[in-house]
Amino acid sequence: MRLADYVANAIETLKLAGVDNPQLDTRLLAGHALGIDRAELLSQSQRELSDAEQTSITALITRRAAREPVARIIGTRGFWGLEFGLNEATLEPRPDSETLVEAILKLKTDAHRILDLGTGSGCLLLSLLHEFPSATGLGIDINPRAVEQAAQNAVALKLNNRAAFQTSNWLENITGKFDIIISNPPYIPHFYIEHLMPEVRDHDPMLALDGGTDGLAPYRHLIPQLPHFLTPNGILCFEIGITQALQVATLLQQSNFQNITTHKDLGGIDRCITALTSLKVSER
Repeated sequence: MRLADYVANAIETLKLAGVDNPQLDTRLLAGHALGIDRAELLSQSQRELSDAEQTSITALITRRAAREPVARIIGTRGFWGLEFGLNEATLEPRPDSETLVEAILKLKTDAHRILDLGTGSGCLLLSLLHEFPSATGLGIDINPRAVEQAAQNAVALKLNNRAAFQTSNWLENITGKFDIIISNPPYIPHFYIEHLMPEVRDHDPMLALDGGTDGLAPYRHLIPQLPHFLTPNGILCFEIGITQALQVATLLQQSNFQNITTHKDLGGIDRCITALTSLKVSER
């Protein structure tokens, strides 16, 4: 069968499975299976596929039809112009989370030490280190497999000389102060998880999704402690859920954070919140 015909059939398979963008996903997966990019996929559209090539493409399309995300199938995901490897313990980086990196770059032109709480693939920390060439960073995660993947990503991006990763339950065993603390904590209310798209519900790690009864448990736990880990005028940046800006801002105010600002993603949704430490609190 010609490549073009095989791709057309695969697109129909993904349409019937309810996949949002079957054309793009089919081309990405077919190209991955054949080891060619999308331009080559078009230029070779009339060539005949071998039985082995058809089997290889079908295997990937079958996984996607079962609603496994493309990035999980391929094993990598782009973020902030960089490529990050994934495993079962890492949240899949999403473009909306780039809002956190943008928000910090608007507030700070340089940094010495950065802490990433719940680092996952390391995408936030490593993206910031890419932007701040004199900075060093520490990424922590409760799952050793996530720590392992983040460390591998640091090596692949040639940032391992400035990035360290360790297993920790939030701030346990963390010492010192940081210019920037960034976190994309689990913030989905427990009751809502069953309503998430299967790509998220069935493939992202539950530890990275479940934020407790109302989704605010990590913020309540972390925010009162964080002023003592930040330098004077240090920046805190959290990703937040779609309705959580007011509640998280209130928690920040209660811990004497200043200049609390909400930042919207490209879809106009409140995506992250930044705040500065009070000099009085951080110097205690």
